Amino acid sequence: MLEKLCAIEARFDEISQSLCDSRVVNDREKYSALMKEHKTLLPIVEKFREYKKIENSIEEAKELADTESEDKELLKMAQQELEALRPEKEKALEELKILLLPRDENDSKNVIVEIRGGAGGEESALFANVLFRMYSMYAEKKGFKLEVMNLNATELGGIKEISFLVKGEGAYSRFKFESGVHRVQRVPETESGGRIHTSTATVAVLPEAEDVDIEINPTDLQIDTFRSGGAGGQHINKTESAIRITHLPTGIVAECQDERSQHKNREKAMRVLRSRILEAERKKQQSSIADERKSQVGTGDRSERIRTYNYPQGRVSDHRIGLTIYKLEQFLNGDMDEVIDALITADTAKKLSQQGDI
Repeated sequence: MLEKLCAIEARFDEISQSLCDSRVVNDREKYSALMKEHKTLLPIVEKFREYKKIENSIEEAKELADTESEDKELLKMAQQELEALRPEKEKALEELKILLLPRDENDSKNVIVEIRGGAGGEESALFANVLFRMYSMYAEKKGFKLEVMNLNATELGGIKEISFLVKGEGAYSRFKFESGVHRVQRVPETESGGRIHTSTATVAVLPEAEDVDIEINPTDLQIDTFRSGGAGGQHINKTESAIRITHLPTGIVAECQDERSQHKNREKAMRVLRSRILEAERKKQQSSIADERKSQVGTGDRSERIRTYNYPQGRVSDHRIGLTIYKLEQFLNGDMDEVIDALITADTAKKLSQQGDI
């Protein structure tokens, strides 16, 4: 591991030097790529230098403790310093192991989230709306920006399906474990007998595809226009502004009817389509390396029930890591970090246990 860290530090110093070269500065593409690599290596190098500093302090304290000095107070201080530095060294070493884990290349990307009502009829659509509100409030708390791509609402205020883009550095890293089936247990407003109903909604999470990620041949696309539908809105059903794009080789479809402009709907639908095609490609590749999928918290499969929201007990239970918190109201108001941080920690721990000695 130390050899690897020394090589990373050498590469970091090389990049730092290159970034001062006027020829590199004037080459926008090269400069941008080096800045990105520099930013990735910086936390590793900083932690490695901290680790080396601790090691040097340990060596100095050892030398002092091993001397035959008659100054007992000095020897005692050296021994105390050694006892304090050893756990610091172990902590720095563990942090370095985590920093050296393979990074998810999508973590820094924007994310497209899709919510659909599942089992439970109108109640599931109302729950889908609750989830959308929760994610909207969480995005706002994290400083992300949210943009609705497509919305199919019900007359009672529920959501049949919605696609939205969350923009911000690291958005995917915070949302990626939300993919799966979300279950709610509560008394619906329409229930006169006070019986608790169980409904579900599905959430899909896709890293936003960039132009460099995937190339789509325009001849592979079938583009249809239709009149917008849904609940309310003066422009609804007036013009054929809604767009449906089908990628013929894969059969993947994306549509958008949220904007009045056909051009804007087409642009949004293409962004969703790109991300869906990229995600389909990623899953295809991962199916051949199923063992690696086991290193993730859950499989991310949308058929997997990942979380239960129980209103009578005021609890949220994440089934993948066996975590239950009795803060339902706060969680639904966007205070999701406690659970998301626990999911990330569990994922890191699993990867570390599978990685063994680096």
